[in-house]
Amino acid sequence: MNPMVLVLIILVVLIIWLIMLYNRFVRYKNMAEEGWSGIDVQLKRRVDLIPNLVESVKGYMGHEQKLLKEITDLRVRTMNTRAIGEKSQTENALTRSLAQLFAVAEAYPDLKANKNFIHLQTQLAEIENQIQMARRYYNGTVRNLNILVDSFPANIIASTFHFEKKEFFEVEKPEERELPQVKF
Repeated sequence: MNPMVLVLIILVVLIIWLIMLYNRFVRYKNMAEEGWSGIDVQLKRRVDLIPNLVESVKGYMGHEQKLLKEITDLRVRTMNTRAIGEKSQTENALTRSLAQLFAVAEAYPDLKANKNFIHLQTQLAEIENQIQMARRYYNGTVRNLNILVDSFPANIIASTFHFEKKEFFEVEKPEERELPQVKF
């Protein structure tokens, strides 16, 4: 076989391999962005539910104004946060505060029997499940992207085309990994 043909074949194979590797980076990056979009949609649903939840408990919880203000403040902070790491922290704080709200609600039998409050609790539990599923999908795609960015020789392509590792969206403390307890 002609050496020039052999070199040409090797060059074509190398170019095809580089194109395929680049396309893998693009696919994982887009999948991670899609995953983040799914989380963002669910977080927005939860943020939109909070004013109704706070309003439904205000009349019953006259002594719990500090907690209600904290939830409202965290809602505003989470709406204004864009960085994934910071968003994760504010969302975790919001989840803790909502769990406290439901724990305090246990002391108010009339509130626990309120149909609107029960409906809001159910909606929140559903949203928390959706957030968990979206987080799992996002973190899986981020894991795949990060492995590819770190792997040799893919890391050369990653640095050449500025593909970077993404942050995981995770719960910081193991006890926070539990969903808020919603009791009826």
